[in-house]
Amino acid sequence: MPELSHGRRMLVLAICCMSLLIVSLDNTVLNVALPSLQRELDASTSGLQWTVDAYTLVLASLLMLAGSTADRIGRRRVFMSGLVVFTLGSLLCSLAPDLNWLVVFRMVQAVGGSMLNPVAMSIITNTFTDPRERARAIGVWGAVVGLSMAAGPLVGGLLVDSVGWRSIFWVNLPVGLAALLLTWRFVPESRAPRARRPDPVGQVLVIALFGSLTYAIIEAPHGSWRSTAPFAALALISLLALLRYEPRRPEPLIDLRFFRSAPFSGATVIAVSAFAALGGFLFLSTLYLQNVRGLSAMEAGLWMLPMAVPTFLCAPLSGRLVGSRGPRLPLLVAGGAMTVSGLLFALFEAETSNATLLLGYVLFGVGFGFVNAPITNTAVSGMPLSQAGVASAVASTSRQLGQTLGVAVLGAVLAAGVSASSYASYASYASYADTFVSASRPGWWILAVCGAVVLTLGVVTTGVWARGTAERAARRLEGERLSRRAGVDA
Repeated sequence: MPELSHGRRMLVLAICCMSLLIVSLDNTVLNVALPSLQRELDASTSGLQWTVDAYTLVLASLLMLAGSTADRIGRRRVFMSGLVVFTLGSLLCSLAPDLNWLVVFRMVQAVGGSMLNPVAMSIITNTFTDPRERARAIGVWGAVVGLSMAAGPLVGGLLVDSVGWRSIFWVNLPVGLAALLLTWRFVPESRAPRARRPDPVGQVLVIALFGSLTYAIIEAPHGSWRSTAPFAALALISLLALLRYEPRRPEPLIDLRFFRSAPFSGATVIAVSAFAALGGFLFLSTLYLQNVRGLSAMEAGLWMLPMAVPTFLCAPLSGRLVGSRGPRLPLLVAGGAMTVSGLLFALFEAETSNATLLLGYVLFGVGFGFVNAPITNTAVSGMPLSQAGVASAVASTSRQLGQTLGVAVLGAVLAAGVSASSYASYASYASYADTFVSASRPGWWILAVCGAVVLTLGVVTTGVWARGTAERAARRLEGERLSRRAGVDA
């Protein structure tokens, strides 16, 4: 990639942030629209879960494939393709005639989204070659995520109340088209000097694992064990096949040797736990605020601000703490705050009082704001530079998988506690409202456990012993890479 002027680099950063904004905003905006979707499309709980999870599931399955493909055929080319597919998917979502088609079109969106965030990060990394300038650029990138968390509920609530739920997808159209034109005009093409080889078998196994596991969880409360057991079995078989197949490849889709590093393994589990908590938190909160308290979408969006604003404010503080003191302190703050927030709802029914509801939202926002920065840092801690990108991609996949599982698990728990009739129809509002708080209680316990996992692993995987495992894993990975290269050169 040619050396660009400072102004051109800032423009490239702005273009990449535009793609991140529409992808991140899409999920937070959609959560506010779920009750409206439930009423207008006569959606069940599992239908609402699939509306969210169809997107994050496909995204999680394709992130690593999209990143390696961009390295191989050109980052700019894949990025532009992603913008086209995402924008087209957004248009189709706004035109969906029923819930089934909306789920399908959400999957189209996700195919495009998988080509945006990891590829945009690669473009930023290759555009900003100075370490300090790159760190500031990544800081801006992270702030955009916080901005989407803060703006999403408000933008979604305003659009849903004034125009309708279909309008939340219209926001993506002008931004996507503008980003596409700007990318074509100003972003130079770049490729990796030596791209990783494709792993189609590994990719199919990942899709089978994630898809069958999510289906089994979401549909378990609504079907018999005969209908869900085959999918649970398929998930287990896919996992075992991955564990057997991937170590045999010289360049696997998921390098299982990374998991010899305690910080990497810890970061993966922390990412799944934290984002499962986020997905479940948004799902439960949105349904409670609108379907139980009877708030409008805009009012529900305002109530989500006590969670979104601390996330936005704490994210850069967490990044500075990671840079100056390491990841342990931010992880302890994150795990502690998320655990206490879950316990407030699980033990004290925080949603039944405005004061405790506000406190629970603030605590969760603080916790989630602190957790994101140390995930990537811990994942790549001690890794050789040649492997850092792959390790970061696994961490990104873990985030999306966590959000998918959070909505699937907590939605299934909620559905099991509320009768199918009261869920399926908005006319049964009284029954739904009466049972929601008690039915959601196990879900809040799960969120508290997710916070406790973050807290525990924040201690265990950031100490001297953990750093030692990372150093040994890095030496072995680098040694094996150099040996393979020497064999190829010979």
